[in-house]
Amino acid sequence: MDDFATTVEPTSTPAPSERTTDTTTLPSLKNQTVASPPTRKRGRRSDRPERPRSAYRWSNGLDWPVALWFGLLHVGCLAAPFYFTWKGLLLAIFLGWVTGGLGICLGYHRLLTHASFKTYRPIRWLLALFGTLAGEGPPVHWVAVHRKHHRYSDQPDDPHSPHDGGWWSHIIWLFPRPYDTRWRQMLDRYGKDLQKDPFMRLLDRSFIVWHFLLGLMLFAVGWLGWDLYTGISFVAYGMFVRLVYVLHVTWLVNSASHMWGYRNYETSDNSRNLWWVGLLAYGEGWHNNHHAYPGRARHGHHWWEFDMTYLAIRTLERTGLVWDVNHGRRKLT
Repeated sequence: MDDFATTVEPTSTPAPSERTTDTTTLPSLKNQTVASPPTRKRGRRSDRPERPRSAYRWSNGLDWPVALWFGLLHVGCLAAPFYFTWKGLLLAIFLGWVTGGLGICLGYHRLLTHASFKTYRPIRWLLALFGTLAGEGPPVHWVAVHRKHHRYSDQPDDPHSPHDGGWWSHIIWLFPRPYDTRWRQMLDRYGKDLQKDPFMRLLDRSFIVWHFLLGLMLFAVGWLGWDLYTGISFVAYGMFVRLVYVLHVTWLVNSASHMWGYRNYETSDNSRNLWWVGLLAYGEGWHNNHHAYPGRARHGHHWWEFDMTYLAIRTLERTGLVWDVNHGRRKLT
């Protein structure tokens, strides 16, 4: 069986031997997108190769649990205008950063998928829990799909390429029901290392439970701390508005950042750097940089490419909570 590999560049400092770390290793990465010598190039949609749609994707019907989950979140947002509070809005912004920035971008993506730094196992678990609360699926599923995306980026087996349509890459790709055998084979191939971790398996089994627990906690805090109106506001903004925002800014990386923007590197896919996705998605929008050097913790390679998630990694590194950070170079030559 072919291995999926994550490009890991030399790290800055060795981990102290006395630290108790998670020693799980990623599979080696063959056929990973590799950057040619850095070249600035303005990207255009017209240079994308044509690729026929695959009818088999819908041959197993609609994945109703997924459709109902995302549908419920969007319907829940309709309550937001009727229960607006400034406290609720600030709560949504804060939890958006915790679950989207720390959970998805820092935890799911740069740690679990690409191993761009090392940390203590409890920190790893906490970041995985934050990512679970972003509503995008348990860590094993998310990481496996993303590793497959890097393996086949903008090729026929890419799970979410805009070559099959912008809306497909943004959200529709989530709705076809996968065949159980093929889904299990993908998880075993691209997420085998995470399946060895009992806490990751627990998050897989209890994905929905954590969301209900957080919703109940937010309602109780708002109601007991202020009143019933505030309790409902905390749920409307802290759960529904926050989840929908994090979902869509993450999906924009899959769609918009493979269609529009500029390229610092010549890669074999159509990845782009898109400034407004970089700002909205906590630094994930510098996508061409990331596809050129997947193992780097730093996604912004120019001074103007602001990467909020990388700043968080640097902060954690200074406190000693993470180490062996794969910084790479900031500036192109």
